[in-house]
Formats: sequence, structure tokens, C-alpha cells
Amino acid sequence: MSNRPKILVTQRIHEDVQRRLSAHGELDMNTSPEPWPASEVMRRATQATAIMGFMTDQVGHELLRSAPQLEIVACALKGFDNFDVQACTQAGVWLSIVPDLLTEPTAELAVGLAITLARHVRQGDNYVRSGDFAGWRTHFYGTGLHGSVAAVVGLGQVGRAIVQRLSGFGCARILGVDPDATPAGVEMVSLEAAARQADFLFVAAPLTSTTRHLMGDPQFEQARAGQLVINIGRGSVVDESAVLRALQAGRLGGYAADVFACEDWQLDDRPRSISDELLAQENTVFTPHIGSAVHRVRIAIEQSAADNIIAVLQGKTPPDAINMPQKIAA
Repeated sequence: MSNRPKILVTQRIHEDVQRRLSAHGELDMNTSPEPWPASEVMRRATQATAIMGFMTDQVGHELLRSAPQLEIVACALKGFDNFDVQACTQAGVWLSIVPDLLTEPTAELAVGLAITLARHVRQGDNYVRSGDFAGWRTHFYGTGLHGSVAAVVGLGQVGRAIVQRLSGFGCARILGVDPDATPAGVEMVSLEAAARQADFLFVAAPLTSTTRHLMGDPQFEQARAGQLVINIGRGSVVDESAVLRALQAGRLGGYAADVFACEDWQLDDRPRSISDELLAQENTVFTPHIGSAVHRVRIAIEQSAADNIIAVLQGKTPPDAINMPQKIAA
């Protein structure tokens, strides 16, 4: 058996990153396009010194107890909802994230989803492909960002990047909802005021115990007529059942999302799939969590996670650590 450190990588990564990690340890990588089940990750983690984790993974007390040699979990992502920081700290395991590489592409996608939804791009594409298109006609009229009121709920890095992009579209007003931020050029309002006034409402808040279903029936019942909601934060920040009710009742003009409640694995009562009824709604646009799915960005994210793993294997502090393991602190 090799004495080299075992590096467990739960998703397929680019060859350059594979070669780099292989120079520092024995690589055990998932080569399938499908994620390993939690039981398989746990089985393989028993001898691991380092884990590169992804959105489909969940790290808590159970996995950590089964991996006594583990020194770091390096998340190839920014939002670490599914990774228990306290459990890692207590187990003496570093936990690192990729703090900012996902910001720009996710903000771009948010605006792209808004335009796609507002300008009926999905329906227009289907119409052209159907063979019925015979030239310009007076239909598929939508709305635009120019002259609109846009609100951004959650003004962290992604939320501020969305604001930056919206400022170039000539919005009449840009509203912000965040008790901990007051960026320039944004009119700070309450969530209720944003719901009443916004033509476009972007959800960019992280999932916490206080933000789960932050957007639900009370907000949608007072939503401005025709309001379009775009969720690129976390699925469960928006109550998807409430979205469906609001769409069916005509209180919302449309809903677009790149994130879904079924992905929030740390919630035991999460739905196991997206509602068929929600998927059937015509005035929706959905993408499969591709906020950071830009080729060069994904390579940079993997390289950043690798940086943290290599630092720990060399006895150094990982540059993007979000905890201080107890055995290190001692």
C-alpha cells in the first residue's frame, strides 16, 4: 500500500488539475458524470488525507468520524451550506471554499435569465423551431430592464455584481434588500417594499436558518403585477410551492431559477425533486445550476481548491480556510 497521502476527488476534474494533485498524493477521483452516493464517498474517505468536495456532497459528523486521517475538505464552490463548519473544526479538519471566482459568471447568468424570461426567449425559440414562423408578427411582446424597477435581495459579492450589471441597462431604480450592506447606487428598502415595487426581483441571498423561504406567500401576495423573480442564490430561500401558487393565480409574471430546493441536502425535509406542476408552467425558465459553468472559471475553481489541499499537505495554512481546526488552534 502506498504511503503517499490519499486525495479524494468526488467529481471529475480537468486533467491539468489532476496532474497537479497527483504530484502531491495518490488521487482517487470519481470518473463518472454522476455523483457518488454518500455511502460511497464515506467508504472511500476512510483513508483520505484530503477531499475535494462539490455541490453534491455533504460533510458532517458521520463522514468525519469515518475518516480519521482527514486533514482538509477543500470545497470547489462558494456556498458551503452542505458542509458542517463546526463539525470540521471539532474534528480537527480544515474547511476551505472558493470565495470569489463564481461571482462574475453567476451574476451574468442572473441577468441572462431575467432577459430570457422577460423577452419570452424560450417560447420564441420553440415557435421558430416549430415551423410556424413566417416572419414578423405582433406577438411575444415582453418587458425589458430599461426603465424598470429592479430589486436585489442579498447584497453579498454576487448581489453586488448583479447590481453592477443592472446599472448598465438603464433601470429606473435599483433597490437593495440586505440588513448588512449599503452599496453605492442602490436604494435600500425592506423586503416588503421590494416585493411591492419591483418589476424584476433577483434573489441572491445565501441559505441560512433565517433565509429559508424568505420569499414565500406573504411576499408574492403583494408582488407588483407581472413581477419576474429570478433565483440564483439557493433553492430553499424561495418557497417553490408558493411560487407555483403565485404563478397559477397570476400574481407573478414569471419565475426563473438556476438553483432548487431539492439540492439543499442538509435539509431533511427538502423536496426530493422539482414539482412537475412547477416545471409545467409556461412562464418559467430553469437552468441546471450552471452559474459557474464557464470553462475557464471551472478550471480556476478546481485549481483554487487544489491550492488549499496542497498547502495542507505541505504543512501550511490553506489560503481560503473558513475555520481554525481545534487541534491547530491548540
